Amino acid sequence: MLNRLDDMLNFNTQALRIREQRQQVLASNIANADTPNYKARDLDFKAALQSALQGTSATDGTALATTAPGHLAGNPGVAAEAGLLYRTPAQGSVDGNTVNMDAERAAFADNAVHYEFNLTRITQQIKSMMAAIQG
Repeated sequence: MLNRLDDMLNFNTQALRIREQRQQVLASNIANADTPNYKARDLDFKAALQSALQGTSATDGTALATTAPGHLAGNPGVAAEAGLLYRTPAQGSVDGNTVNMDAERAAFADNAVHYEFNLTRITQQIKSMMAAIQG
């Protein structure tokens, strides 16, 4: 029974974790907008989520080894780190910085909306489980 509950919440939980990591990457880009030679990065959300849900490393596609039955299958931090990519600059700059503030702000806001959606989904799932338990 607990496996079914885990499966039900797993997708949105993994998505929430990866959205949070993407938000940190985007915030880092914004914070380094004036840093010479800083290269803007972003997370391939789809690849990181697929990797986290399958419990595989995004770099080699093999399953992670566990030494005890209680270990978690997959580490979303590892999967997300492997999915980090450099952004292609729309326009070059003299100091070598590739951060485009308009694009970063738009991506940050978009990711924040998706993060809120995942929180709402998890809340709805928990409420429906509580209603089923309480009758």
